[in-house]
This record gives sequence, structure tokens and C-alpha cells, in this order.
Amino acid sequence: MTERTGRRAAVLNLRALVVLHDLSMIVIAWLTARLGTLWLLGESAIGWQQLAIEINLILIIQGFLQWRAGLYRGVWRFASLPDLGNLVRAALLGAVAGAAVLLLLEAPVELMVLMVWVFPVLLLVLLGLPRLTYRVFKDMRMEVRRRRLTQRTLILGAGRSGRLLVPELRRRGDYDIVGFLDDNKRLRNAEIRSVPVLGAIDRLPRVVREAAIDLVVIAIPSATNQQMQRIVEICERAEVDFKTLPTLKELGSSFTRFDDLKPVAIDDLLGRDPVSLDWESIRAGLAGKRVLVTGGGGSIGAELCRQIARLDPAALVVLDNSEYNLYRIDHRLKGEFRDLIVETVLGDICDSATIDNLMERSRPEVVFHAAAYKHLPMLQNQIREAFRNNVIGTRRVADAAAHYGVETFVLISTDKAVNPTNVMGATKRVAELYCQHLNRQSQTRFITVRFGNVLNSTGSVVPLFNEQIRRGGPVTVTHPEITRYFMTIAEAGQLILQAGVLGKGGEVFVLDMGEPVRISYLAEQLIRLAGKEPGRDIEIVYTGLRPGEKLFEELFHADESYVRTDHEKIYLTRAGNATPDWMIERLGRAEQAVLRYDNGRLRAILVELVPEIGQLPPRKRKIMPLAG
Repeated sequence: MTERTGRRAAVLNLRALVVLHDLSMIVIAWLTARLGTLWLLGESAIGWQQLAIEINLILIIQGFLQWRAGLYRGVWRFASLPDLGNLVRAALLGAVAGAAVLLLLEAPVELMVLMVWVFPVLLLVLLGLPRLTYRVFKDMRMEVRRRRLTQRTLILGAGRSGRLLVPELRRRGDYDIVGFLDDNKRLRNAEIRSVPVLGAIDRLPRVVREAAIDLVVIAIPSATNQQMQRIVEICERAEVDFKTLPTLKELGSSFTRFDDLKPVAIDDLLGRDPVSLDWESIRAGLAGKRVLVTGGGGSIGAELCRQIARLDPAALVVLDNSEYNLYRIDHRLKGEFRDLIVETVLGDICDSATIDNLMERSRPEVVFHAAAYKHLPMLQNQIREAFRNNVIGTRRVADAAAHYGVETFVLISTDKAVNPTNVMGATKRVAELYCQHLNRQSQTRFITVRFGNVLNSTGSVVPLFNEQIRRGGPVTVTHPEITRYFMTIAEAGQLILQAGVLGKGGEVFVLDMGEPVRISYLAEQLIRLAGKEPGRDIEIVYTGLRPGEKLFEELFHADESYVRTDHEKIYLTRAGNATPDWMIERLGRAEQAVLRYDNGRLRAILVELVPEIGQLPPRKRKIMPLAG
């Protein structure tokens, strides 16, 4: 109640000031008109007593008339055409009031005629000009404030996405669309939704300076990695903030809209073109079936679970030895897929009792084996744990899959299993060989999928670099020339599902990883995307190759030939001759070494199983230059 009373008092005080102003303007208008008319009539004598009477009378009459004309119903800040009409009406009534006062005081006719014209005009100017000035002043202040709140925005790409984006951004009111830039010469000097096309994208730095651009929006969803790298480089050269549209996957979320702009991420620069999949065959291979994902709480495993859940499986079983990761994927799956039967199991793939109980109880028809230790430097000095998890754990799950009649077993492997020079890669290579051997001994189809690094996966270089950048640097890279293959988590998951459908058993599918990326380039781009300058704001420090680390990775062994499959991004390798009996005997001895914690013996057996680990890496292949 007190607050409402205070507001009412403030309004009354403001209105009183307006009335006082108008009464003052009446006095000034009358005095100016009277003195002016006397001068025009050539009279020098002024009757001050009569003038005082005239002013008092005109104040009373004209004040009443202005109140009746509705001059105090509006607010100066919002003065408009109706208010101007009220002012004109008050001025005309002022002419009548002035004539009545002069007639009452028996003034000369000549004076009365002049006053009837001069007084209303002066009154209109003196009442209207302050109102107009105040309105213009307030509008200018609001415009300045509005410009501070809105961003002068330039859209890169005048195609369909850019055209659809204009009304969406205008509707939000936070963006002032200045123009488009597009490399299509046919669009030069054109206008799209009243927004001009100002030239090619290369003109961005100049346009940013000349038009005082605050934000650039990249609206080219069809851009390749090389094109995105070029555009980002131009934006960085222009020293302007830039964002891009959400991806198709993000738009699939009910929480993401087309006009929800997002910062350009490293996935946009090093990610891949959208993957075209045969979803009908994938759905046919998984719909209505019981699916088990080991390591389902990890980066790849969790992505597999989400994609499998969309394909209407009969049930999805998720196994992981991390309580927190298992909780996260359980919470997400049950939140997004309420009709899906989900079972989450906390357990170790090396524990035979856990695996046997799970297989007997759940009876999965398809198994995706994503559980693995993968941190290369750590595993280099933890050979027992690496072998126990990556080899023995895989053997436990694969043997159980064969015993309980699983239809398809998909082993998720890595490019580090090719000519490995480290413990992690060697253990994954042994896992590949064992699954190929087991495929010959059982009715289960054992399929291996091999690919490189996954952007933003747990333990990968991207989260590490981002953390170092947040701390102010330095960003540590092992070698200036070190390169790796990269793909996005989503693409990896999709291609694993596709390979699982293509496989007939015994194959090693290799995902097309495109061209390898220099890690130093990756570090530089992450620094720039954080709004910093490499070498100036954040230093890049080269620490030297770590034990077991190669300058580059390979996707095929020397004794493997490969052919294309029906899918353009999946290759099928043809392996050389295997020696299963010899390998099985070594695996038995390795398990005994694991039980005895005999790392020396285990290392010797691993070298016997994978002779490449004791050799120098092969000669470096030619690396295609990176755009940008």
C-alpha cells in the first residue's frame, strides 16, 4: 500500500509541474503578444494595471479551457498526434478567451484583432515546443540504450538458412541485421528480406570496420571443414565475435531452436560432413532385440546407448565399472526414453561371475563391446591393468557371447592397434585377433570396428587443452609435427552401428577418418575459439613425444588389404593368416602372469603376441596439408 501511495504522489507531483509550466507559458504568451501588438500599433504607453488584470483573467479562463481540452491526460514522454490536436484546440480556445478578456475590458478593436491571431500562435509554440523537445530527447536516449542492448549483426551466407534466420532474429529484437555476405556472385547488390548483400565473405574485415559490426553469424550449414576453417580465419582476422547455427542433431532436441545461436566449436572445424546412413537396415538389425553395451557410461558407449535407444530395441542393458558414469547414462536414458526397458549393471568385464550372470539373465542378441582402458601414457606403465581389461576383459565377454548364443558381437577398436608401439595399442590388437579367431569357432558374428580419436571424448586432448586454456596456459603439445585422426562422437557411434549391420562375421571395418590433423593446429584453433591469440595470450609448449607415442597413426596393417563397402565411409580389411593355436597358448600364459602380477613376463608375452610393439614405427606417410 505504501509503495502504491508513493507512486501516486509522484504522478501528482509531476502533473502539478506540467500545469505550472503551462500556466507560465500562458503568461509569457500573453505578455509577448500584448507588447508585440502595442509595438505594431505604434503605442509606447503601457497600462500595467490593466495588463495585470488581463493576465489574471486569461490565466483563469485559459487554464480551465486547457484542462477541458484534455491537455493533462497524456504523458509528455508519449506525446503524439492526439496530443497535438489537444494543443491546437487549446490554442483556438485561447483565441476566443483572449478576445473575451479584451472585450470585457473594452480594449480597442485594432488591438483585439491582432491579439486574436498572435496570442494563439505563440501559445501553441510555447506549449508544444517543450513537449516535442522532451519527446525527442527521451526517444534519442531510448535509441542509444536500444543500440547498446542490440548487436549490429552480419550474416554469412544468403542461402536458405540465412534467409530463414532474418525474421527469427528480428523477432527476438536483440539483433540489428546490417547485411549479408555471400560468395555467390549472382547475389551481389541484391536485397533479401530488405537486407542488402554487401559482397563476398572475403570483404568481412572491411565491412566490420565500416559498418561497426558487433556480431557475425555463420549460416552455412553445408560448409565443409575446409570452408569453415577459412571462414573462422577471416572472422578472427576481422577481430569480431562470431557464432553459428545449431547442428541438425541439436535441432532434434526439443530445447533447441533454429535461432539459438551457438559459439563455433572445434567440432565445426574438425568434425565431418553429415553422415548418410542406411537407417532402415540399422533399425532392422536392432529393433525388437535385446542389446548389451559394455562400457556404456563412457563417451562412445553412452553415444551408442542413446542412438540404439532411438531404434526401438526390446531392451537395453548397460554395463560399466564406473558408478558415476553408470548413474549419468541411466538418468539420461530414462529421462529421454520413458518407454524403453533399460537395465544398468555396475560390474567389471574381467569378472567371469558378473559376465556369466548378466548373459544368462539378460540373454542379449547384440553386444557392443566399448569397455576399454585407453589412456596411452598411463597404460604404458600399467601393463597388467591394460592387459587385464583390454584383453582378458574382452575375452570374458566374447567367450560368454559365443556360449550364450549372441547373434552379433561388435568390438570397438582403435587405430592405435595398427603397428602399435605402445601397450594400449598392443592390447587392443590382441583383442582384435582373438575376436577374429573366435569368429571361426562359434555361430556368433564377431565384427571389429577400428577408428581414430574422438573429439571431446573423455580423456581426449580437446578437454585437456580447454582446461589448460581456462587456466591461462600454457597448452602442452608433445611435438610440432604430431598428427592424429579425428571424428565426432556422434559420427563414430553412427558408423559403428552401420558397420555392425554390414558385417557377416570376422571382418575388421575401418572408418574413413579423412585427413589427419596436426595437434598444434588443433591447439591454435581452440585458443582462438576461446577469444585468445596463440603465442601472445596463451603459449604453446612442446614437451617431446611420450613413451610409446608415434608421430602419426595408421588405419591398416602391412599385411591387410582393404576394399570399400556399400557405405562410402566404411572400409573392410582383409587380414593376413592368423595362428590361433599359438595365440591361445600365449593368452593362457598371459592370464597366469596377470594373476601373479608378473609385469616382466606379461610384457615379454605381449611382444610375442604383437611383435610390432618391439619395432620402430614405419616410415612416415605423406600428410595432406590442412586448410587454414
